[in-house]
Parts: sequence; C-alpha cells; structure tokens
Amino acid sequence: MSLVATLICNPANPALDSTIVEGARAVLPEAGPGHWLFDEVAIDIPFTAQIADQSALHAIERRLREVRGDLPIDIVVQPSAFRRKKLFLADMDSTMIGQECIDELADFAGLKAHVAYITERAMRGEIAFEPALRERVALLKDLPVGVVDEVLTRHITLTPGGRELVMTMRASGAWTCLISGGFTLFTNEIAKRIGFQENRANELLVQDGRFTGQVREPILGHAAKLGTLLELRRSLNLDDVDTLVVGDGANDLGMIQAAGLGVAYHAKPAVSAAAAARIDHGDLTALLYAQGYRREEFVGG
Repeated sequence: MSLVATLICNPANPALDSTIVEGARAVLPEAGPGHWLFDEVAIDIPFTAQIADQSALHAIERRLREVRGDLPIDIVVQPSAFRRKKLFLADMDSTMIGQECIDELADFAGLKAHVAYITERAMRGEIAFEPALRERVALLKDLPVGVVDEVLTRHITLTPGGRELVMTMRASGAWTCLISGGFTLFTNEIAKRIGFQENRANELLVQDGRFTGQVREPILGHAAKLGTLLELRRSLNLDDVDTLVVGDGANDLGMIQAAGLGVAYHAKPAVSAAAAARIDHGDLTALLYAQGYRREEFVGG
C-alpha cells in the first residue's frame, strides 16, 4: 500500500531539518525522497507497507515519534490516496477558537472557575455532556444577552491558521461546517469570521433580553455531531474517506472516529489516544499539510 508520513511544525517554531528527515526515512519501509510542503515546517515522506488496520499506522507513527524525540513536530501517517477532503467539520471551542465560550459568559456572573471546572470534566469525558451543559447554562440565568457581544469583541481569539484552512479547502471545492456543543450566538459570528459555509450549535433561550438559564432541547452533543457528519456525507454523496473532522473534546470523538481523517487538535488525552491523527504542536494549517497542500496553495491568510 502506498502511504505517506507528514512531519509538521508550527510555522512560528520551525524544527525540521535534513537530520530529522533522514532519521524518519530510515525507519519507514521503502521510503522515497521527502517532498517539502513548506521549508523547515512541513514535509511529506512517501513509503510502502502492508497495513492491516489503524493500529499498524499508529505503530509506524510511534517509531517516528521516537526519532523525533522531544522536538515540537507533529506526525500524520495515512494512505496516499484521497488525501484532499471534500467535507470539513470542525468543533469551535478550544479548536477553531482559543476559548470555551460558556466559561467566558460565566465570567460575567462571577462563576468562571466553577463553570470551567465542569467544562473541563465534560470535555475529558468524565461526566456526560448534556446534563453538564444544562447545569452550566442554568448558572447564566438573568445575564443580559448583550454580554455576548463583549465576549466576542474582547475575549475570543481565532486559532491561527483557521481561516487559511477553511478558505483553502473551499477553494478546492470542499463543503465546510462549524459544529459546536456551544451556542449559535457565537457560531454564527465565528463561522462568518473564519469563512465556514454552515454552522450548527445549541440555542440559548432568551426572554426580555436576558438568558432564561435554559437551552433549547434536544441538545446538540456527541450524537448530533456524529449525525451531522453522516447527514452531510449522504447529502453531498461522499464516501467516508472524503471527510475531515477536527476537535478536542470527548463530545467530538464520535465524529472524529467516523471521519476519513479524524484529527485531535491540542486535545484531551483520551481524544488524542483514540483519533487517527493528532496535532499537538502545529496551528490549524497542519490540517492542510496533512492533506498534501503546499504553502503556496494556501488561500485566505
């Protein structure tokens, strides 16, 4: 089988050189010459091996990690065919943006630390997502809805590389969807800033300009995220291999595992361990390099 190992750095911290590349080639069976996607930042190394399942790919990845040592280099190992995906689903909080929106809202109620603790446990899979969301939303009762604008303006930062990722995939004909267990009050704006064609999230209920402390049911959680992937795949007449999913939390794991390429991005340990690929160091352009895009092909920076 024709395979490719992609070695990727954060562009703000290039760490690839010929020594690392040759060390990687030495542990790959029938490795070909490397093809630079961006000098010192990302390189493809083609190779050939008989692969029975995902565990065999992970075994190769582990050997490459040993060669890498402590250097901040991400490694993605996958079949060479069908690398450029036609459907992209992305989680929002702590993935496409650097924050958890509900934690930032809770800050206005003086409850950020308490809510953030619940959020962290839910994202690690230690507690069920749906009741944890209801509990946190109840704590927002009577907050004026106008605080959302202040959170968006002063507290939310886009993850570097996100707009390039979305716009480059769109330029190649992919459909892009922001899918969040957070709230439409945020996804509508974040999707617009980054360039997503579609977004889906939960709806916070509002009365007289204030949050009621309730979220519209049914809650968009683990099952709905996976269902969205399957629905869009059917409607676009795509195979599973044509899909790319990225997320960081336990409620993303179903869609990550069902994707052609499921990526755990700076993720919780259980998610990183179960995903086909993980990005621990790079920004979101790493997902373009994983698809074989060269830096000069990027759009929308």
